[in-house]
Amino acid sequence: MSDTRLIHGFHAVTAKLRHAADDVKEIYIAEGRQDGRMRDLVKLAEAAGVRLLPTDAKRLDGMAQRHQGVVAKVAAQARHVSLDDVLDTLTEPALLLVLDSITDPHNLGACLRVADAAGAHAVIAPKDKACGLNATAIKVASGAADTVPYIVVTNLARTLRELQERGIWVIGAAGEAERELYAIDQKGPVAWVLGAEGDGMRRLTRETCDELAKIPMLGSVESLNVSVSAGICLFETRRQRR
Repeated sequence: MSDTRLIHGFHAVTAKLRHAADDVKEIYIAEGRQDGRMRDLVKLAEAAGVRLLPTDAKRLDGMAQRHQGVVAKVAAQARHVSLDDVLDTLTEPALLLVLDSITDPHNLGACLRVADAAGAHAVIAPKDKACGLNATAIKVASGAADTVPYIVVTNLARTLRELQERGIWVIGAAGEAERELYAIDQKGPVAWVLGAEGDGMRRLTRETCDELAKIPMLGSVESLNVSVSAGICLFETRRQRR
């Protein structure tokens, strides 16, 4: 197995340079491109001491699709980050996204992207019954896989109890809940727990939550894609904290 992988696009490469520059081995940039976006990336790479390689369009096309003129070779394995690493360094109430039984990497990638946009501090998922952070999920995340810590745990219910012991209110998103998410105070530390579309959370996960909340559904569909639900929940927390 190779010890490096390729990431592409300004968002993904810039995020990697800002958060883990030591993992970036070299960056291939389009020959002759000197617009503001490229100049900013070049400046960031030079400050980090990363080698820049001007590359023709044909070679870039062979390395990645929709590369935007930038492809980076980075370490294959992301650095391990523990839940304590995240929680011990927060300067605001925790906002976490917990995913239970998400087996589609496209959904995981989309959830990471939503988590990044909402400023979630980490995404937590179980080792089993989950797709894991594979190449597809990383691509769909559009750079968020390099900015949002993805923490894999062996026992999800136990991890939820550990969050509760640290004063984090664990809210499970469930269609059958009595209260809507808008009625719940989310100004303190919060962990949102979401399951797969249709099946939802597993029984033990559901029972471990402090409370359940529902997204009001006003149309004919019964459920939303998990990444859409995650966006609604996380941004409601952010709205309440403004």
